[in-house]
Amino acid sequence: MKLRSPAGLAAGLITAALLAAPAWAAGPADVHVRVEGASSTVLPRTAVTTTAAGTVNKDGQPGHDCTPTSAAGALERATAGDWTGDWFDGLGYGPARILTETRDPATSYWAVWLNYRFSDSGICGIELQTGDDLLLLVDCFATPQCARKPLRLSRVPATAAPGSTAGVLVETFDVTNTFPSVTTAVPASGATVTVGGRTFTTGTDGIANVSFDGSGPASVRATQAGRAPSATEQTCVTTGSDGACGSVQPSAPDTTAPAGRIFGIRDGQRFARRRAPRELRGAVTADPSGLWAVKIRLTRRLGDTCWYFSGSKERFLKRTCGKKYAFKIGDRAEWSYLLPARLRRGRYVLDVYGVDNAFNRGAIVRGTSRVRFTVR
Repeated sequence: MKLRSPAGLAAGLITAALLAAPAWAAGPADVHVRVEGASSTVLPRTAVTTTAAGTVNKDGQPGHDCTPTSAAGALERATAGDWTGDWFDGLGYGPARILTETRDPATSYWAVWLNYRFSDSGICGIELQTGDDLLLLVDCFATPQCARKPLRLSRVPATAAPGSTAGVLVETFDVTNTFPSVTTAVPASGATVTVGGRTFTTGTDGIANVSFDGSGPASVRATQAGRAPSATEQTCVTTGSDGACGSVQPSAPDTTAPAGRIFGIRDGQRFARRRAPRELRGAVTADPSGLWAVKIRLTRRLGDTCWYFSGSKERFLKRTCGKKYAFKIGDRAEWSYLLPARLRRGRYVLDVYGVDNAFNRGAIVRGTSRVRFTVR
């Protein structure tokens, strides 16, 4: 468990900011911001797009500026500027109040978590990239008994049939008392998972076998004493033809596949290495049978050598040119996939297609569900 003291925390954060603060500002990015107070959610997980315009200055003092593409910039947009902070030389702003929650400066601070990793840097020193998930939560200075870690909820199905069950996973995190700190996900045993008005408890493996009743949208969230709650996930309880969540009863056999689209990358586009895509995203059209799967295929070619991206291994594997491998990334109409790193130099082809519950598979159309692009 990570120990903290006021002096040790300040020294560690200042050192981290001096060593890790980027000398450049990232471009605008689509990110999510969430704020958890000491006993309640201050800001639910909120999607924002950072901007490259202006700076973030909370006290009007010259030189007390953060880039608008930093974590401070994302917080500024997510809260419409409704937060205050104290400036520390070498660190930047340490938030004092965010919306309705003011920390007690004698006992607590706003801890920063990026993509479910504890951050040793302040919010001014973190430049965000598309797909990043920023969490600020009230944490304590002193002992392991009071230190808070967030919960992460996953494996929530996009849709669930009435009466069906699913094993959802709840994790929390261990953080080393080192610099730089190391964050490790561990199962959250004994956490409560709430589905609608019903509750379920996780086992030692962090899994809760939850059931879905009724019809329509349902919220799923994990909580546990002493930890920050998970972000709320949404599912829909539906037979797929009961009218819930936009579903309809097909009037005839479904023979048309959902059409796929890719966002953020134009066919024929060229990227510099540091601007190369990392988050792949897009959408598929609604289908009367419901969506069974969204699949993507990403291939790379450099000279006469070819690779394909393996979804199971989460890395590129060398293969004979012309071979095609696709993998399932989910069953939501709006899809995204975060690559483990920015793409390297080469020529790429990205395909996406939807498969409906009648097992119609969408055709690949260049410029919409297929884009060719280059990373220099």
